[in-house]
Amino acid sequence: MTDLNALPTAAVLGATGCVGREVCAALGRAGYDVLAVARGPRPDLAPHAFHALDVAAADPAALAALLTTARVELVVNATGGWVSTEEAMHHAHVRLVDRLLAATALMPRRPRIVQVGTIHEYGFVPDGVPIDERVEPNPTTPYARTKHAGSEAVLAATRAGEADGVVLRAVNVCGPHTTRASFLGTVMAKLAEASEASESEGLELTIADARRDYVDVRDLADAVVRAARAPVVGQVINIGRGEAVSMRELVSLLVSASGIPPHAVRERSARVESKGGGWTQADITLAGRLLDWRPRIPLARAMADMWATDRAVRSAAHGRPAD
Repeated sequence: MTDLNALPTAAVLGATGCVGREVCAALGRAGYDVLAVARGPRPDLAPHAFHALDVAAADPAALAALLTTARVELVVNATGGWVSTEEAMHHAHVRLVDRLLAATALMPRRPRIVQVGTIHEYGFVPDGVPIDERVEPNPTTPYARTKHAGSEAVLAATRAGEADGVVLRAVNVCGPHTTRASFLGTVMAKLAEASEASESEGLELTIADARRDYVDVRDLADAVVRAARAPVVGQVINIGRGEAVSMRELVSLLVSASGIPPHAVRERSARVESKGGGWTQADITLAGRLLDWRPRIPLARAMADMWATDRAVRSAAHGRPAD
């Protein structure tokens, strides 16, 4: 007998990552029971149920049984990230989606799928050009190509009537728990090391002459919740702040959050070498129209919260209270 009072259940794949953990939190606040899925647990995922699983290596029938037993009505694919090799990217971005789609096809009631893609699926665009959903994807890096393949698999299955999917192409994220494998995460690690040194000789940072769109990960999580509920199927929707900010400005905000005197930081210019080129700016008009969504968290707050969260994690690792 179906419990009419039961909360809807959402499965979040990649639940321990920067995006996944915020999506879990946002879905919980929105009234979902959350099944957090990842290869290894973290203690701060409580109070959500957790299942340790490498979805890309899972048997589709076993995955279908897991999702069916948990009465999952929504699957958010927040997996992937800054893995190093093309083989690892294919495993995380393509094979996983293929296994997920094979599993949901076996379920008696197919769940809605929200695929978190990337703005880099569009490839490089000239400086000054906002990227809207009409831009033809032309991914040029292994990261962008494999992410695009996963997104296209969800869209193709939806067009064929085999899935109920939507793709969010997100810009770079910042805010709490930003991975140290990212540019801002690397800068944060260097600032942390400098702030903890007993005698600091200053810090030199290499900053590319680039402008990119960054959005707080909590704003992205809000977009995921809205996409889960919106009457939108088979659609690509860009998620960002809708502005291209210089990397120097972003670093300046992070330095300010760290409390390190700006004069102690020496900047050195460098060529742009990244997954997204020297310019990204998402056109977020469609997100406003279809999801009634817009970014709400200022970058200064995102950087401050990013620093505070990282400091708390570092303090906990050393067994001391955070300031």
